[in-house]
Amino acid sequence: MSRVALYSPEPARGWLPWIWLVPILMILFNAVPVIALDDWMEARQWSTPRGDPIGLPGLHALLWIGFVPTLLLVLAWVRFVERRSLASIGLVGPAPLKTFAQGLAIGMGTIALVVSAIWAAGGLRATGWGLAWQSPQSLLQVALLLPGFMLQSSVEEVMFRGWMQSVLARKAGVAVAVVLVALVFTLLHFSPNQRWLVMLSSFLFSLFASAWALRTGNVWGVMGWHAGWNWLLATGFELPVTGIDAQLPALLVALQPSGVDALTGGAEGPEGSYLCSVFFILAIARIGARRTGRGSR
Repeated sequence: MSRVALYSPEPARGWLPWIWLVPILMILFNAVPVIALDDWMEARQWSTPRGDPIGLPGLHALLWIGFVPTLLLVLAWVRFVERRSLASIGLVGPAPLKTFAQGLAIGMGTIALVVSAIWAAGGLRATGWGLAWQSPQSLLQVALLLPGFMLQSSVEEVMFRGWMQSVLARKAGVAVAVVLVALVFTLLHFSPNQRWLVMLSSFLFSLFASAWALRTGNVWGVMGWHAGWNWLLATGFELPVTGIDAQLPALLVALQPSGVDALTGGAEGPEGSYLCSVFFILAIARIGARRTGRGSR
C-alpha cells in the first residue's frame, strides 16, 4: 500500500524515524516516565512494586501523574524532531469538543452493551443496584474519576492512533501502520500469565480504535469513546477495567462473575471475555462496510 499522510497533508519539516525505530520509541515514551516515577509512587503507597495502583488514591495517581509525562514526551518529539503540526497527529477537525462528547456517550453505550451481553449469557449476577447513589462521597469519587480517565484515554489515543499510526502510514502505508500499532498496543498492555483472550481483546481494541480514527479523519471521537468505555466499566458495575478495580460502589448495578473466565473475563474484567472480542470484530466489520459503501458511490 502506498504511503499516506493521515489526518492532514501538511509535510513533516523535520526527521521522521525509521519504521523499525517507531515501536522502540513508543515503548520508551511509555517506559521512561514509569521508571522515573516508580520509586516515588511506591514511597507514597500509590503503587505496588509491579506498578499496579493501590486503592483509589493510587488509581488517581496513575491516571494523572502516570500519563502527563508521556504525553509531553510525545508532543515534544512531534514538535521539535519531526516538526509536524498537531493536525498531522489527528488533532484536527471542526467541533472537537462535540466530537469528543459524542464519542464519550458511544463509549459508555458500547461497554454497557458488552457487560449486558455477558450478564444475559449467565456470566454475571447482580448483587445490588445503584449503590453509589446512596453516598454523596461515592458519587463525588465516581465523578472525579471521569476527568482522569479522559486524560488517560486521550493520551493513549494521541500516542497510538495519533502519532504512531500517522508516522508509520507516512513511512509504510496504512495497513502496516494499523497492524504495528495494534501489536505494540497489545505488548504494552501485556502482563505475565495473561490469557490469550485478553491479548486478543487488546489487539482488537486497537484495530477498532484505528478503524474509527481512519474513518473520521481525526482522533477526537475515539478519544472520547475510549474514555467513556474505561470510565463506565470502572465505575458502573464494580468490575475491573484492564484488571484494575476502582474499589467504588456501582453507579448502575453491582455485578459479580458467575462462570468460566472465557465468558466473564476473569480477573481482567469484561474486556477479557470472548463476547468483548466478538463485539470488536462486529464493530470493525461495520466500520469497514461503511467505508467501502461510501467509497463505491
